[in-house]
Amino acid sequence: MTLNDLYKAIRHAWLTYTIAAINFLVFGYELYLSGGLVVTDRALLRVALVNYLVIYYHEYWRLVSAIFVHLDWIHLAMNTFFLLYLGSQLEILVGRARFLVLYLTAGIFGNLLTLKFLGPFIISGGASGALFGIAGALIMIEGTLKRNIQMALGNAFFLFLINSWLPGVNWVAHLGGLIVGLAFGYNYGIYVRRKIARMEYWDLE
Repeated sequence: MTLNDLYKAIRHAWLTYTIAAINFLVFGYELYLSGGLVVTDRALLRVALVNYLVIYYHEYWRLVSAIFVHLDWIHLAMNTFFLLYLGSQLEILVGRARFLVLYLTAGIFGNLLTLKFLGPFIISGGASGALFGIAGALIMIEGTLKRNIQMALGNAFFLFLINSWLPGVNWVAHLGGLIVGLAFGYNYGIYVRRKIARMEYWDLE
């Protein structure tokens, strides 16, 4: 990618790149709290999703802050790559406002399911729930426009399975984000199909 390509990508999908920058800033704060280059439990207790603190101390802000928290450098690098690759596509396709609503809703819903189905002493963080929302939306939009929803669902859950079996992965957050993304993608695909149908109707006139 040339500098000109990077400039165009940032200009047309600047919200995606802004979220990536926020992730790096939050990770820098985690390292500051950790006092080194490795994120410690002490830092995660301050900013991550700690089920016990949300359930019993009502620290609901963690449902949002945890979306931008990452556990280590590899976690941050992988999520940043998929955010820039998939997020920029979806932002350009559906617009910044819809993209932001999807991103936050998918991330928060995944964290809510984590509270519901995992134990109170679970500590988690990361953009994975939101990223599964993006992936699910892209898959379902394509499936809806091509009228092949069954294949879209199959592809989405195959993606879920291959990315959620490793130990320590919060598969509940993945599933929650994916469900939100599929619902968003289906509704947006129907919206686009109706717009296309209206255009075709007026062309016939």
